[in-house]
Amino acid sequence: MKRLSRSRWGFTIIELLVVLAAIGLLLSVAAPRYIQHLDHARDVALRHDLQALRLAIDQFHADQGRYPKALDELVVQHYLRALPIDPITGRADSWVLIQAQARTDVASGLQAGTGIRDVRSGAPGRGSDGTAYAQW
Repeated sequence: MKRLSRSRWGFTIIELLVVLAAIGLLLSVAAPRYIQHLDHARDVALRHDLQALRLAIDQFHADQGRYPKALDELVVQHYLRALPIDPITGRADSWVLIQAQARTDVASGLQAGTGIRDVRSGAPGRGSDGTAYAQW
């Protein structure tokens, strides 16, 4: 029976360095693409959340005849299940609220149209398309 010598049982330093270099090369190509996909996914999620919030505000206005005073009112009135979290900031309280212009009804003298008519992201920075998150 033939026995292997002790020196042939493991890998040499050169072999390990070649394997580590190959893994490093693959990671240097894959990691930036992975980060780019994560950023794109956050952008898509932000656009979707903004669309859902705006739709809920529009439905609330159509049903109630007024805009909601706060975003929590959309949840209480069951227009949303929960207030979405801004995927860029990771917080639900970073939404920038756009108030409706107050109008005075000439016949009754009452002010109408106050409340939240639009919402934007409070995230700093720019999206993958180059526009600021605050403009979305």
